[in-house]
Amino acid sequence: MKQTNSKSSTRGGTRLGAGRKVGSSPYGENTKLMRIPESIVETVGGILAACKAQRLGARFKNDILYPALDSQPIRVPLFSHKVPAGFPSPADDYIEARLSLDQHLITNKDATFFVRAKGNSMIDAGIFDGDLLVVDKSLTPSSGNIVIAIIDGDLTVKRLILRDNKTILKPENPRFKEIELKDGQELQVWGVVTSTVKKFI
Repeated sequence: MKQTNSKSSTRGGTRLGAGRKVGSSPYGENTKLMRIPESIVETVGGILAACKAQRLGARFKNDILYPALDSQPIRVPLFSHKVPAGFPSPADDYIEARLSLDQHLITNKDATFFVRAKGNSMIDAGIFDGDLLVVDKSLTPSSGNIVIAIIDGDLTVKRLILRDNKTILKPENPRFKEIELKDGQELQVWGVVTSTVKKFI
């Protein structure tokens, strides 16, 4: 999902520090407006999209993980008792089924990747710094979904809110401000967060 806010502003005057930061374009450098023949618009657009994807992929390659291609499912016991605290006796009589965590967490393997959360802007959604997020890029993002997005070249995890013709990335921590898509900003949604994996020890 890619969305650009193209509304024109009627407010006058240029504010100090307003506008894009130098090098903050999706291509990592300043851009130039130019005219091209209509017959090659699609070709040029494809080249630019490939350049953008290559740059973003290189920039975030250390943050993105993918499911192992040849992994074998490991099935562990799923106990039928719900456990508010403690743990039932691990007797065979209590075993309801065998659970494979990869099959439980991943619906579409080819479209799934993992990314580690950074920071505490989503703690009220149960996402903490260092948590491993399971992301499905085959899902169409809807308002209310938690998404992995790129805005102005920065990778972030936020809740996507679409309302009153506005696109908002909402944090789940009152200490952080909402990010509303402004004039000229481009938002790319890489995928929808479907699960989070935590380790306690």
